[in-house]
Amino acid sequence: MAWFGLVLLGLVGVGLVFTGLPAFVVLIVVSIVGAGAGMLAPSVPIDLLNALPGRLIGLFENDLLQALPLFVLMGALLDRLRVIDSLFNTSVAMLGRGSTGPLVSGMALGALMGPMNGSVGASVMALSRAVAPRLAASGVPPPARHAAIAIAATFGVVIPPSLVLILLGDAMLYAHTVALNASGRRDRIINTQDVFHGALLPGLLFVALCLVVAWWMGRRAVATAPASHAPPPDSRVSPKEVALAVATLTLLVALLTGVALGYFYAVEAAAMGAFVLFAVGVATRRLRGALLRDMLREVMATAGALFALLIGATTLTLLLRIYGTDLLVSNWITGIPGSERFVVGAVLAAIGLCAFVLDAFEIIFVIVPIVIPPLLIRAPDAVWVAVLVLLSLQASFLLPPFGYALMMARSAMKEAVSLRRVLRSLAPFLAVQALLLLAVFLFPALVHVGGSTGL
Repeated sequence: MAWFGLVLLGLVGVGLVFTGLPAFVVLIVVSIVGAGAGMLAPSVPIDLLNALPGRLIGLFENDLLQALPLFVLMGALLDRLRVIDSLFNTSVAMLGRGSTGPLVSGMALGALMGPMNGSVGASVMALSRAVAPRLAASGVPPPARHAAIAIAATFGVVIPPSLVLILLGDAMLYAHTVALNASGRRDRIINTQDVFHGALLPGLLFVALCLVVAWWMGRRAVATAPASHAPPPDSRVSPKEVALAVATLTLLVALLTGVALGYFYAVEAAAMGAFVLFAVGVATRRLRGALLRDMLREVMATAGALFALLIGATTLTLLLRIYGTDLLVSNWITGIPGSERFVVGAVLAAIGLCAFVLDAFEIIFVIVPIVIPPLLIRAPDAVWVAVLVLLSLQASFLLPPFGYALMMARSAMKEAVSLRRVLRSLAPFLAVQALLLLAVFLFPALVHVGGSTGL
């Protein structure tokens, strides 16, 4: 019955694409279907589902999960306190109007907001609400706006200490433990901090290269744009806006850098950032009444959806183990002929295909526990594998025509722009992404700068 687990995974994909239901609802419904089928099959040890409460209790005792609602709260506070306005306006005033300043500023805001937005979909919605109108007001062409929002929404996948990285680090710790127990190796088991260190240089390189491409695109848009008789938007910023932008930037960079380099735990940094921003909101009386209630309701809904997704995914992965699907997949991966890099490439391609219908969290919770343990038996460098998974996820979210971030951006911005024009603007960013993924694939040392080995 191991094949039935693959049927369940297929049902998850179909449910997410065609029903429009939240991901946790689809996972729980499919889990119920799988459990019901297991009860009817005498060869399936369905009694092992009794272990589910213990697994869920152990899962929620993980201290790292405390960072999830705190980071989501930070992102909501940045939006509600109009801090994004100050950051964007100050950056544009420094870089200049036209298309160059707004495009580069929008990308930089995506890098700052990405670690706190919760998912690629949430990042698209936040950036389309906060950044896209400012890009439009600055005269940035619609195709470039779509490309910028889609690219910036994926920064949270690779920039430490994003929610994606926190959860992937925990999933990799489990996968590495399983792989070492199966192989008998005595390597040091990696942790979330190892994944942070490994992703730091590739993440910074990608953001820097995207900023360069955005600057180049802005210069080209200015050179080719027809003359406009409309007055340019006011580029003046008040000293209060500049002070708020500088203080916020200093706080965010200090917290994110401190976590990435190991000076703070993710939970500590998220708590400090959320407390400071919340205190500022209360002191300035910007967080009162209906605004405060709406913000807290949004944070609770987002955090609750993440925890519900975790419960649904944990239930489904336990069912897959009961059916023996994990052993089936493990035998497939360990039996792939060829070198270590060929096997890694094959698994990354499979994860990339899953990303066409699953968000990053769904892949981390459902796919990673199944395919990564046997991969780490063949490829022992767990940090390298983790960073390649991140980069592959990010690339697949942007690949046309079904890239998740690309489709979400086109849906959220509600502008009639042909896919061909958007892809033309997206092409330089995709080229940069492909080059970076190839460089990390060929040179694993890029993820071990600073002493992170994972071995």
